Amino acid sequence: MRYFASLIVFSLFFTSCQHKISKDQIAKLNGYWQIEKVMTADGEQKDYQANTSYDYFEIKADKGFRAKVMPQLDGSFLTNNLKENVTVSYEKDGTYLNYVTEYAKWREQIKVLDENEFVVENAQKIEYHYKKAGPIKIE
Repeated sequence: MRYFASLIVFSLFFTSCQHKISKDQIAKLNGYWQIEKVMTADGEQKDYQANTSYDYFEIKADKGFRAKVMPQLDGSFLTNNLKENVTVSYEKDGTYLNYVTEYAKWREQIKVLDENEFVVENAQKIEYHYKKAGPIKIE
């Protein structure tokens, strides 16, 4: 009986610790994101102090795109006009971004998404940590 009770408590604890991203939260993904660090599956961390490009997301009704943009000193952005099509899927084990280009298909699980932070994990268990970014304006 004790074993059964412990199993139930553990199961409740484990499922309550899983953080799922809701449809309402996906709107927070829209905009510019700057990569801050990458964590490999074996725990190695690579920090990015300065970035010459940002990821720009535009998602509406769980469909949209991601594009690489380069911030300019006048507050504008340059782009190469290449976009990765993105769809959002909500599954039992989490929320996923599904990417499709002419050359590849892949997916990333959203681990964290709020106004200032965005973390995804790919199939190789590599985590990408982003922070919200905006235009650079030097006057």
